[in-house]
Amino acid sequence: MRDFEKEYDYVPASTKGEWRLPPGLRRALPYYARRKWVNFGEPIPLFEHLHKVFGKIAHYRFLGTTIVFINEPEWINEILVNQAGSFVRERTLKRMKILLGEGLITSDDPIHMRQRRIAAPAFHRQRIAGYADQIVTNAAASAERWSDGQEIDIADEMMQLSLHIVAKTLFDSEVTADVLSVRDEVNTIMGLYNFLVAFPKLESVLHWPIPGVMKFRRSRAKLDALVATMIASRRSLTREELEKRGDLLSMLVAARDEGVAGAEGTGGMSDTQVRDEVLTIFLAGYETVANALTWTWYLLSQNPEAAETMYAEVARVLGDSTATMESFSQLKYTEMVFAESMRLYPPAWAMGRQSTKAVEIGPYRFPPDTHFFFSQYIMQRSPEFWDEPLLFRPERHTAEAKASRPRFVYFPFGGGGRQCIGEGFAWMEGVLSLATIAQRWRLHFVPKHPVVEQARITLRPKFPMMMRVEGAGVQRQTR
Repeated sequence: MRDFEKEYDYVPASTKGEWRLPPGLRRALPYYARRKWVNFGEPIPLFEHLHKVFGKIAHYRFLGTTIVFINEPEWINEILVNQAGSFVRERTLKRMKILLGEGLITSDDPIHMRQRRIAAPAFHRQRIAGYADQIVTNAAASAERWSDGQEIDIADEMMQLSLHIVAKTLFDSEVTADVLSVRDEVNTIMGLYNFLVAFPKLESVLHWPIPGVMKFRRSRAKLDALVATMIASRRSLTREELEKRGDLLSMLVAARDEGVAGAEGTGGMSDTQVRDEVLTIFLAGYETVANALTWTWYLLSQNPEAAETMYAEVARVLGDSTATMESFSQLKYTEMVFAESMRLYPPAWAMGRQSTKAVEIGPYRFPPDTHFFFSQYIMQRSPEFWDEPLLFRPERHTAEAKASRPRFVYFPFGGGGRQCIGEGFAWMEGVLSLATIAQRWRLHFVPKHPVVEQARITLRPKFPMMMRVEGAGVQRQTR
């Protein structure tokens, strides 16, 4: 008998009627209360413990719900691909509908399939290639503001850079007061996210005078008003004018569902649908890439050999020329650096699904309404699949290494029919931003604050990430 089966906190695998459940925690709430390392706002320690004790799969009960944690790529594939039709978004993601509505992150089929079909042209490779110059221009402008020897909070700097990029590509504007307001209100709501998710039956009490709920309502109302104004400005344009502008908002307004027959003007998105996608793209495109870049600069500062290899590649490929879409395909090691950073610190750190009917996963059988979670953070650091997993090794992401790995051992952008529609854009933004900044500066970590990750909607640094700026010796020519 294994040790955990002797302890009060744990239960072995069991059969209850037609259900076959894996081992797990006996009772979640007393367990949380007794284990000081568990923080309701930080679920990663719990997932780490479940993986350490139970391995591939474990379950526990929380507020009457059966929750299953999986760390086996074959079984994750079952949920996201092979049996995807038996699952919907789980409760915490559904709770995000109070902000994002029926956007691509939160909606279920058939709404999700239609929205993805309409939005897909805006993320076509040829379309996002047109944004390369805007990414490089904004990254160069960020680098121009710094001076040799200056100490900067790289997390804040990458947030500002990502905000400028999303403002231009999504709204075709500079960072105006309106764009700053969108950022500020989204950040306010993100700060309330754990409270909103944990609050039972939140949707039924959104009108109550609870301070956190009232703060959420105010921020959401401001967001709705701001985005409605932006959408109205696009609705006044012709289809040709929208396509000429080229920003994502214009493309969403102009988009039509080719699967819908009928007269011109049918098959497009309503204002509400456009609003939901705008906020979804803003959150996904602004927050995630900024965090990925922040963690990348930190890891480079801690791994000088990898950093030197990347700087040498940037100097060889770019010299003193401006990065372009063509040079993106040549920055192979820089891309591997970005990939390895997202292995260790994936911006989207966990995923979940809820079963709509009885499902079988491996030797187990689960009832409807079971919640399944799997974590990129845990899987991508698992010694079962990665040699010395906590070491930073960009060479893990050569074409040969990637081909040798099972599916869902590395999945920072999710997978299956719901894989991130903006993945191609994120890779381009990350690599071109790194290369453009690396042309001019090297960044050295200044240990003024602890390096602690904070698992919210994305994986953020909990404290400022201070870096000292040092000239890299290669000066980029301005155009």
